[in-house]
Formats: sequence, structure tokens, C-alpha cells
Amino acid sequence: MSDPSAPASNAPAPEHADLPVRVPLVREPWGILRSLNAVRRNVLSIIPEIATRQPMVSGRMGTRWHMVMDPDALRRILLERLDAYPKSDLSKNILRPAIGESLFIAEGAHWRWQRRTAAPAFTHRNVTNLAPVMSAAADRTCERLARAGGRAVDLYEEMVETTFDVISDVTFSGTGAFDREAVHRAIDDYISEAGKVSLFDLLGLPVWVPRPGRMMTGKAVRQMKRVADRAIEAREARGPSAEVPDLLDLLMRGEDPETQRRMNTAELRDNLLTFIVAGHETTALALSWALYLCAFDQEVQARARAEAQAVLQGRAAGAEDVEHLPYIRQIVDETLRLYPSAGLLSRTALEADELCGREVRPGDTVMIPIYALHRNHLLWDDPDAFRPERFADRKAIRRYAYLPFGDGPRICIGASFAVQEAVIILATLLSRFRFTPVAGKAPEPVMILTLRPEGGVWLQAEPVEGVDPAE
Repeated sequence: MSDPSAPASNAPAPEHADLPVRVPLVREPWGILRSLNAVRRNVLSIIPEIATRQPMVSGRMGTRWHMVMDPDALRRILLERLDAYPKSDLSKNILRPAIGESLFIAEGAHWRWQRRTAAPAFTHRNVTNLAPVMSAAADRTCERLARAGGRAVDLYEEMVETTFDVISDVTFSGTGAFDREAVHRAIDDYISEAGKVSLFDLLGLPVWVPRPGRMMTGKAVRQMKRVADRAIEAREARGPSAEVPDLLDLLMRGEDPETQRRMNTAELRDNLLTFIVAGHETTALALSWALYLCAFDQEVQARARAEAQAVLQGRAAGAEDVEHLPYIRQIVDETLRLYPSAGLLSRTALEADELCGREVRPGDTVMIPIYALHRNHLLWDDPDAFRPERFADRKAIRRYAYLPFGDGPRICIGASFAVQEAVIILATLLSRFRFTPVAGKAPEPVMILTLRPEGGVWLQAEPVEGVDPAE
């Protein structure tokens, strides 16, 4: 599946020692069987290399498809004609059994009232109030790394544990009613079962068309919902948290200002599970890739460490420090450019339209390959290079050329939460440890549901001289 004008070669892009790992994009059209096999292994493998050099690429494989990398066209899709480009069935079919018609799935009026109801939970004040949970999780991670005694550690697994600590505590205040391990295990089981994306999903074929190899068992879903239901019932019985309200408190008291509608128990549960599933996986990935990149470029790491140590003076970072850690924020931004958690989004055109001077018909699949957008040579200088300083002046970044959290009305509701968490944890770790690569253990970027480092992010974490890593 590629542009017919692409060069007739399928050799992966040459790797360079001075560039971090990347996905080898295809350079020749693929047949349906080869595309089906490839997309099961890595969704991003269907993106043609020419998509990193063109504003739009189109083709046909059963249905007409378009990949869009032009910021003006993306603005039209994500903002100006939002309702004409609803999410395709890809993510909906995979996630609906677990999270119902929650914010991530819902469209139109049903989405709008939920968004208005949940938005107050993610105000700057509420996100700032939850920062101590992030700082405490960062401290616990430092303790675990210190106990490793300099041995190689899979930082991906460590970041998954760290961010799950955060999301579970800010969601349920760490109460005994929330079985943390059961939910974590259920989420992993569900993603491993449901996350087998088919090319048919990407192309928007009807749901009745069989998806080869998909195993949709309900055991993990039922387990997640049981645990969430018990936690909600316990909160209703005991009342709000005693101190800072957690996410469950904020959602339970939430009300749509236009209709005064409140979430019922099922809606509350489905949105909580949405935040739990999405809220730890994506930030864990950002942190894992950021640590890989810092180990890859020791000069960047040294500069970031100097900034963090000057600000933190040995303590864990907090919300008040984020604005004083601009370079570490730039590292987070550049990481999300090179390795966006959602590397490809899919929409279905409901109406006739024109994008980049090209006809779009009702029923066409319109894909937003964020991985290719973020590495597009028309938009970025030396796009495969790791250069955090390119975000030093955010006004210089063209709107809709950088979409780690989407954009428009459906921009990720937890974006500010995720950025604050990533900066707090990354600054704390870099201030206390020096990370170096493990030979022969470079991660491979593979996207199924999210862009994961296959094989893990194996690094050595050496305590910085004169700093107590477990302080």
C-alpha cells in the first residue's frame, strides 16, 4: 500500500550512527496480502516513504484512501469540518468493548456534553494539585533504579510501572477499594488481545468483514469493569477524598454547564477506564523514548542534567518547577515529535470535500500519519535528527505540523497532565542518574495501538557522583 509514483525499491532507509532508531518506510507499492501481514506486525509499515516528502498521498485498496501531511488540510479535518471527518471504526472497534461510548469513542452531541462535563477536572489548578503524586512516583522509581546497582534495566517497564502508579493514585487516591495489580494485568491482557490491528480497520471496511487473527475475548474487559465498579461504589459510600480531590471526585461532581447533565455510573466508569488505559501508557512511552534519546545523545543529557540539578537541588521535581525546566520540556516535545504515541490516526469522510486540491469522496478513508507528518521534509529541518532546541521557540512551530495530542476541539483532554507528569519524572531521573545505552539492545519502534519500543529500552542507570539517587 503505497503511492504508485514511489521508487521501485523496498530497501529500508539507510541507518546512520548519528540518527536515532526509526521505522523503515516502504518505497514500493505493496499488494494486499503483504500489506495485511505487515500491518499486523507494525501499523506504521504501510506508510510510504514519499509521505515524508509530500503534502498528501492517495491510493486505492478496496476503498479509496488518502494520507494527509499538509497543515492547512489537517486544520480543515480536525477543526473546520470536524463533524465531516469522524473517527473511523479502527479505534472504535478495538476499544469500544472496554470503554463504551466514552470521550474517546463518542461523536457529535454525545461527545460534546461529556467533554464539557469532564473539562473542569483537567484545569491548570486541578492538574497542579495532583503533581505531588507524580513527584512521589518519581522518587519511588529512583529508589528502584538505585537498588539495581548499575545493572542494565528495561526503562520501558520501569516507566510503565511509574506512570501506572501515578494514574491509579490520581484516579482513586490509592484507596484499598482499587485493586491496582488486577487492573494493570487486565489492561495488558486486553491490549494484547484487542490490539491486533487489521489493514481492513485502517481502510475503513465494514465491521462485518472478518479481521484475520483478531481474538476478542471479554474476560479482561469484565475484569476491568468489575474493579472500576467496586471503586466507584466504595467512593459513593464513603464520600469525597479528604484532602485534594482526585479524578474520580472531580468527575462525580462534574456537570455539563449547558444541560446540567451528569454522568451516570456506566458513563463514569467508561471514562475512568479511558483515562486509566490512555493516561499511563502514552506517558510511559514518552518517558521511555526520552530516556533512550538522552542516552543516545550524551551532550543533550548533560545539558538537561545541569538544568535539573540547578533547579531541584537534589529533591524531586514538582509542578512549580516545570516552568523553570525549559530544556527538559523541549526534550519531551522533541521526543513526541520523533516517537508520537499515536503514530497514525484514521478518519472516514462523510461528505464530498477537497484537500490539497484533490477530491475526497464520501466513504473515503482519510489517514493522518502523524509519524510521517512529524518527519516531513517540507515542514522540518533534518527531520530524523534529535534536536530538542528546535522547540526553543514554540511560535516558530507551524500549527497543525505538530500533533502529539491531536488538535482542534478533540485535542487530548489530558495533554497538560501528561506534559507536567513527563517533565517532573524526567527531570527527577536525569538529576540523579546518568543513562547509557546497552550494546546491541537498541529498541525498535513498532506501532500496534501505540508506538512502543519493541525489545524494551535497556539502559544502564549510574548514580550521579555526589547525589543520593534515592533521596
